[in-house]
Amino acid sequence: MQIDIIETTGLGDRSYLVSDGGVGVVIDPQRDIDRVLASAGKRGVRIALVLETHLHNDYLTGGLELARTVGARYVVPAGDDVAYERVPAADGDVLEAGPMRLRVLHTPGHTHHHVSYALADADGAVQAVFTGGSMLYGSTGRTDLVGPEHTDELTHAQYHSVRRLADELPAGTPVFPSHGFGSFCAATPTSGDSSTVGEQARVNPALTQDEQTFVDELIAGLTAIPAWYAHMGPANAAGPAPVDLSMPRPVDPAELAERLAAGEWVIDLRSRTAFAHRHLPGALNFELAIATFVTYVGWLVPWGAPITLIGETAEQVADARRELVRIGIDRLAGAAIGSPEALAAGREPVSYPVSDFAGLAAAMAADPDLVVLDARRTDERAGGGVRGSRHIPIHDLPGRIDEVPDGDVWVYCGSGYRASIAASLLARTGRRPVLVDGGYDDPGTGAAAVGLHDASAR
Repeated sequence: MQIDIIETTGLGDRSYLVSDGGVGVVIDPQRDIDRVLASAGKRGVRIALVLETHLHNDYLTGGLELARTVGARYVVPAGDDVAYERVPAADGDVLEAGPMRLRVLHTPGHTHHHVSYALADADGAVQAVFTGGSMLYGSTGRTDLVGPEHTDELTHAQYHSVRRLADELPAGTPVFPSHGFGSFCAATPTSGDSSTVGEQARVNPALTQDEQTFVDELIAGLTAIPAWYAHMGPANAAGPAPVDLSMPRPVDPAELAERLAAGEWVIDLRSRTAFAHRHLPGALNFELAIATFVTYVGWLVPWGAPITLIGETAEQVADARRELVRIGIDRLAGAAIGSPEALAAGREPVSYPVSDFAGLAAAMAADPDLVVLDARRTDERAGGGVRGSRHIPIHDLPGRIDEVPDGDVWVYCGSGYRASIAASLLARTGRRPVLVDGGYDDPGTGAAAVGLHDASAR
């Protein structure tokens, strides 16, 4: 029996292909199903079952299209109201695929109808459990995505679901969650790349804390929900359209200039330092090479707004398109490929400075009234920030940009990535940003190391 992991680092998720005896089972596939088909082809297996642990809130599923493409049975939790034919998965059901047996365990918490799948071989020996957004590595799935009125109920349910898995499965059972590798579907940060039920019994809060402590701490630690999440559940219930990975329509320099002049979302995919050094006026920088690219495009760009990509190569644009279709951003306005100089259409490319926390410390010493913007999330800011800095989380900045004074603005975040997005937003409004490119907590070079951290900053 083989278990292949299909990683989607941009969303912090994993899908799985289990194969035995020439038959395959797929769990929680992403929308770009070509990766799953390639894995199945490499294994030489026929996909017989496609399983969903829940209706996902962070991506559009590829399960429906995959099942239709390969003629597999499509299994979705029985309680979910969906607009397509499926095999309903109810607690205690046993699904068969070749020599494999998968027992359905109702594990509510992440959603009301969430299920896990305990995998056994033909002899009944448990080989693995696929836990979706229930038991994660050192954490659990967040419980506030269905709606705030359900959070308390679902958090209690999550506690009992994780305990059920620990009670009913052998301690040596490998655990394969779908979320928790940087996903905002995790209630708290996860740890590690593999685990077993027995190891989770020693480290998972749902298994080491009493119920009320677990509930109180999980709810207190919940962070902001990415904006695009609101669209994923309904789209998954309706059934996503087949994926389209074709290249966006080419946009020439003249049309690109018009889109920039109109203030549309024109996204430059290059590195933040390359962008700062030279970019088209009005362009915004979402660095593709960073895993959180799709998170922050999905979070900041208003749903349905036209997006035009600027890439250095066709491959870069194709990679960005693949990332975006995973969360349902299908209809790109187009893409332009080339350097800022080649795409300028008579407009002079512009730039802004890049510094670090040591440079910020020197600038603040020279000008005590320097405007400094913290683009981190509220939960990060709770631990303190640069003394005297203003705090506007990056996902709030488009709607609060008028709170930032005109003129020079130094901007930082936890690593430099979100600060680069913020700097480009500020530059588009005529402000003069300075990008602090560095990790806030980096030893030797971070804010504390240069004497800027203030634990009382809120």
